[in-house]
Amino acid sequence: MGVVNVTPDSFSDGGLFIDAEKALSHAEKLLDEGAAIIDIGGESTRPGSIVTSAATARSAGPYVSEEEEKARILPVIGELKRRRPEAILSVDTYKASVARAAVEAGAEVVNDVSGGLWDQKMSKVLAELKVGVVFMHTRGKPEEWDSLPPIGDSVLTVKRELQQIAQSATLAGIKRESIVLDPGFGFGKRYEENYPLLAHFAQFQQMGFPLLAGVSRKGFIGRLLARAESRDAESVDAKKDVDVSKRLFGTLAAETALILKGAHIIRTHDVRAAADAARVADAIVASGG
Repeated sequence: MGVVNVTPDSFSDGGLFIDAEKALSHAEKLLDEGAAIIDIGGESTRPGSIVTSAATARSAGPYVSEEEEKARILPVIGELKRRRPEAILSVDTYKASVARAAVEAGAEVVNDVSGGLWDQKMSKVLAELKVGVVFMHTRGKPEEWDSLPPIGDSVLTVKRELQQIAQSATLAGIKRESIVLDPGFGFGKRYEENYPLLAHFAQFQQMGFPLLAGVSRKGFIGRLLARAESRDAESVDAKKDVDVSKRLFGTLAAETALILKGAHIIRTHDVRAAADAARVADAIVASGG
């Protein structure tokens, strides 16, 4: 799954593809490099961003409205589907009205980073649309992440809460075979809480759903690499991360490990490199690894 952020402020590539034509060119490049799915988003959910309802947006601070989000992504989705009708397009949104408009424009998958929890209309809309759904686990909202208490047993907590999300979705009428689950690396998890999720990723297979993993260029990789670069790892600033541009090799290590542990979909910014890593990891899995 290749990432196309039509945003000015995403943590990795914010502003690079806010222009629709640049976003389209990038999406086509990712398809040519081997992406099976293109995930198009119009609102950043980076740490510290404001995600809330329109009713409270005025008091909460900067907010991407439904209208603005649609204006960013719908031209890209519609034109990309026209240019590449065989491409599978996903919309990265937690807003039900945006999901509906994106599907009408040509998207076949809705990737909701909130697990359907930030917009109470989402599950009902997804059941009506009858499209593929990715539900991700997240703790709180991005503006709250710095103040969240420790998660405890991250694997147990994420597994239990994802099961609850999936159960609620099926009760709302979403077909079980349409659901993909994502443990949400980095979303409300502290640096050290992500590695148990990676190490024990195979346990999520017990839930019986296809699994998506998105670790591409994430902060927990940048933090580890920053510590590794220092002569005295303990002296590294607790919030110092290696620059996003230097996280490719660490990302590939994590993505390869995830495939070996059962990930079905890898969401990544660096499709060509990830596709090569996936081919090798898939050969290992096919050989009994």
